[in-house]
Amino acid sequence: ADFTQDPDAPFPEQAMEQVIGGATREAHFFDASILGTALLGDAMTSILILLGFAWQKGLLPLGKGALEEAIRLNGVAVDANLQAFLWGRRLAEQPAKVKDLAGLDAATTPEKRSEKTPESETLDDITAFRFEHLHKYQNRAYARRYQAFVDHVKAVEQRLDGGAELTLTKNVARNYHKLLAYKDEYEVARLYTDGAFAESLKQQFDGDYHLSFHLAPPLLARRDPDTGQLIKKEFGPWILPVFKLLAKFKFLRGTALDVFARTEERKLERSLISDYEEQIEQLLAVLSKPGLAADKLDIAVEIAGLPYFIRGFGHVKEANIVTTQRRAVSLLKQFNGQSADDEQIPVVSIHEPEVSS
Repeated sequence: ADFTQDPDAPFPEQAMEQVIGGATREAHFFDASILGTALLGDAMTSILILLGFAWQKGLLPLGKGALEEAIRLNGVAVDANLQAFLWGRRLAEQPAKVKDLAGLDAATTPEKRSEKTPESETLDDITAFRFEHLHKYQNRAYARRYQAFVDHVKAVEQRLDGGAELTLTKNVARNYHKLLAYKDEYEVARLYTDGAFAESLKQQFDGDYHLSFHLAPPLLARRDPDTGQLIKKEFGPWILPVFKLLAKFKFLRGTALDVFARTEERKLERSLISDYEEQIEQLLAVLSKPGLAADKLDIAVEIAGLPYFIRGFGHVKEANIVTTQRRAVSLLKQFNGQSADDEQIPVVSIHEPEVSS
């Protein structure tokens, strides 16, 4: 429940496994979401993979035919769910072979899992996807801007003692991308109309269904008279052709013809990018000087990772920006050898779990 108040609350996975394992005669742990995505292209199939695994292990007092009939009667993504049920059964019998067919490391078998952590990623791992994403998000020039800045940081860090791990560069690569790829009206339109959204619906639902979108576009949405926050409004499926047209105008992003750029939210997002670039340049200027204090690189790494904590939309995002900016001021004082009052500012982790865009 802590997660509802603190999105960075650590999930007590090992402790929970120990409790469950100690309270049951038989327990199995594996990441069904990764398997569902790898085998069937949809993490939503994970529940049926778990069901199939449990049935094959003899842990369910129901016949296979009854479970399969229930899946058919449910009428939602029947073929995919039946396949997921079957893959769960296969996993219970031949975990290593199923993992191999899924293209996953053998170490991720049900009883022996491992996840790729941010620390184990190479710089190329981090930048390759983000470069292509920024190309789709805006254009190749925008992606090259990202790559050039990352390469600049890398060149400086490689000259430092202990720069072999490129910790600072990796944090910049992750977080500079996050700021560059702010989710504006053009990006929302692109994500709904690039084909991936339609394909995911096709895989999950059969027959006729109705789409509705709950949006609060800054230029159209009203504000709550008490809170001042934008109120979401429901839009029907007619909005999809509008999205498709809007996505084609992403080349206007940030230009004088971009009507959305005039909102305070978009101005703030663009300022975060320029502020971050300036901030990193200031850090690099100090780090390049001889006689560098050992702790300065560590502080610079944390400063470079602060944009990770700017999450959410609207008032939620604004509140997170205030918090991270306060933390940045404190860290910059430490970096420059000044005293910093940190009593009201929580210390934050710099490690970012890998996320899809």
